[in-house]
Amino acid sequence: MFQGKTGCHRRVSGIWSEIMETDPPEPSTGAEHADEVTALAVRYGRIPASERVRLAKSTSNLFRFRSPVSGSGLEVTGLDRVLSVDPETMTADVQGMTTYEDLVAETLRHGLMPLVVPQLRTITIGGAVAGLGIEASSFRNGLPHESVREMEILTGDGQVVPARPDNEHAELFRGFPNSYGSLGYALRLVIDLEPVRDHVRLRHVRFTSAAECAAAIEEIHGSGTWRGTRVDFVDGTVFDRSELYLTLGTFEDEAPYTSDYGGRRIYYRSVREREVDHLRVGDYLWRWDTDWFWCSRALGAQHPLLRSIWPRRFLRSDFYRRVVALDQRFGLSDRFNRLRGHPRREQVFQDVEIPVDRLAEFLDFFHDEIGISPVWLCPVRLRDATGWPLYPMDPATLYVNVGFWATVPLRADQELGAHNRLIEEKVSELDGHKSLYSSAYYEREEFWKHYDGETYRRLKDRYDQAGKLPGLYEKCVLGS
Repeated sequence: MFQGKTGCHRRVSGIWSEIMETDPPEPSTGAEHADEVTALAVRYGRIPASERVRLAKSTSNLFRFRSPVSGSGLEVTGLDRVLSVDPETMTADVQGMTTYEDLVAETLRHGLMPLVVPQLRTITIGGAVAGLGIEASSFRNGLPHESVREMEILTGDGQVVPARPDNEHAELFRGFPNSYGSLGYALRLVIDLEPVRDHVRLRHVRFTSAAECAAAIEEIHGSGTWRGTRVDFVDGTVFDRSELYLTLGTFEDEAPYTSDYGGRRIYYRSVREREVDHLRVGDYLWRWDTDWFWCSRALGAQHPLLRSIWPRRFLRSDFYRRVVALDQRFGLSDRFNRLRGHPRREQVFQDVEIPVDRLAEFLDFFHDEIGISPVWLCPVRLRDATGWPLYPMDPATLYVNVGFWATVPLRADQELGAHNRLIEEKVSELDGHKSLYSSAYYEREEFWKHYDGETYRRLKDRYDQAGKLPGLYEKCVLGS
């Protein structure tokens, strides 16, 4: 999108080196990577065929909470580095367990960024490809897996295969997104990058109806501009039916000031408070992470007194997620609610893709039946006209990701999962799609209608015939 790439590299590299608090991990060599892969394959082979394999990872951004890994947990330490960044081809060669935090730190030194950077620092590149990722550049760059040129995958049968769109593993390459580790694990990926500039100028544009907001999204996607100014990023925040904002980001070389939302100031509140804002590019990419969008308020991190003493290093989504995992493990919130005589609450953590022309209808339903606020919006259209079978979005359709993350009280006559099932039904009715990082309640037959059971079974038979890895339905719905 930008010219003058070399000059941009120098500018961003200089600014980024000033704001980095720590040095990035040392790059790994190709030989070291090969040794690590060999050792991993050996560890994998030692796991008994009768045991289902799970990764022993130190971080997770999934909201399908399970007991801690023991026994058959596959240790993947060491496959978490950027191997190289090539400024000429604008590509990165990166190991699958590398977090976007580390990947972005390295690419920004070259004045580049991944085409889509998911919002949370500890999402891994392999996780974003095997699952799904999205961000404010998705209206022009699609989903993270669409910028992958090739992958090295450890399959369920213990083989390490190169998967590209034009080789004998092309079907695995296309079927890997949304497989959630049920077909194998990405050990190494080559991804496309794009140039950045030093700053991002934000315009928080208010709309008074969902229909008006949806029309603006279509206009921006069609022209790449809003009111005559180029738009490089689009996401949105819904506070209620008549208060919706689109935040439009534009790369700039300079800024009259820069805001800092990594400490006491809270980013999502600025959407209401400012019409225009300026952030350094790195701060922009992680603007949502400090408060886990707005979910840190449930943990007290936004209370002024607590905020003043809360260590900055714990203002991070991965810390909050660990707190929630402990709460789920020991049922602390449920016990507290029972003691206070409050109704049981259902966790409604979901991201769904809704066709833009059905967005207003979905939000009306959501306000009436669910009632969570705020809600996140993120437009997305696939870059690849071929599509991706296990998450079969229509490449010709502009969608809006709707993200909502909170708990909702249950009535006495409602079972746990009632709100989530209602959402699943509405998403299907509107020809939308639901991400599987959180709880799902589909019956088996319905699930495979949504996620291309025929293609999945063919891939499972070819790459994990013995079923050493959990199946996608078993993992994402049954929780095995």
